[in-house]
Amino acid sequence: MFNQTENAADSTNVQVELVDTSIAPSTQYWMVGIGLLAVRIIQGFIYWGGGSRRFIYAPDKLNPDAPHWMAYKFQTAMPGALLGLEHIISFMLQHFWLLYAGVILFSAAELIAGLFLMLGLFTRISALLSMLFSVLLMLMFGWQGATCIDEWTMAACNLAMGTTIFLCGSHVYAFDNIILKKKPHLTGSRVFNWCCGSLPLPVSPVAYKKLALGLLVFVVVFDVGTYSYYRGSVVTPYHHGPVSPTTHHISLTNGKLLSDGRVTVHAYLDAGTPEAPEHIMEAWLKTSSGETIMYWDTAMLSSLPQDSFRNDYDYNQFSVSHYGIQAVVGSAATIVF
Repeated sequence: MFNQTENAADSTNVQVELVDTSIAPSTQYWMVGIGLLAVRIIQGFIYWGGGSRRFIYAPDKLNPDAPHWMAYKFQTAMPGALLGLEHIISFMLQHFWLLYAGVILFSAAELIAGLFLMLGLFTRISALLSMLFSVLLMLMFGWQGATCIDEWTMAACNLAMGTTIFLCGSHVYAFDNIILKKKPHLTGSRVFNWCCGSLPLPVSPVAYKKLALGLLVFVVVFDVGTYSYYRGSVVTPYHHGPVSPTTHHISLTNGKLLSDGRVTVHAYLDAGTPEAPEHIMEAWLKTSSGETIMYWDTAMLSSLPQDSFRNDYDYNQFSVSHYGIQAVVGSAATIVF
């Protein structure tokens, strides 16, 4: 006879303590600010770098008599500039004081906005200026890039970065905070909150959502739309764009055969990379049926007198070289053969 011993196990109540993982709104806002710090500083440095190169480190870019004067770069944007900016650029290139004032003002605005972003001073208005710069640079230079669309990439990223800073502010390690601490009454100022980045935008959550989504749509449509226009690869096959950034192309207009046997034609180098000049080594004058009337070889083109070129602009020009006629993108001239 065996005695069965029952071992009664004591029931143990296991209590799981739930830890509150929610983060206070003020802490969340601080985390957003410190998370965006790298974006704010680098966005600022990009534009500070553009302005400081011209004013401090490479002042020849602002010297109209120097070979690196900004007008040369500005002129190369003409062939692929969008929304009629080609005509505005052309007009400025032919009116020096307007051109010089524009270059100085744009460079100064880049310098100041970039510095203010790095310092966190008037953060939102500086971010808004950087967005405007990005749009302008995209419309003028976005088509360029012989090996990759580097101008598009820079403008597209900077527009997205500027938009993010404008919406979120960047209030950590920022001079805006110093201003707010010294003048706490600015907390209720709508102007201060729209211009600086210490506090959230003075709008309701519903209005903020509409603003953020509206800017999102604009940035995506603008960036992806220009990408598709310049290179395809979105809903169409890849292409080199309506204006090729790699292959030089010269448009010829107003051709005339003069009574003394000379030929005049207006030439415009309206495609290709600005990093290398185009060389015209041979030229023909043909009838509509393709019959050659006149022919100029490299030696003949190289021996043309300089007054054979009536250039439209004072910067990038058509001229003679050891290899015939030479020109840089954006050059336009009436040539006499």
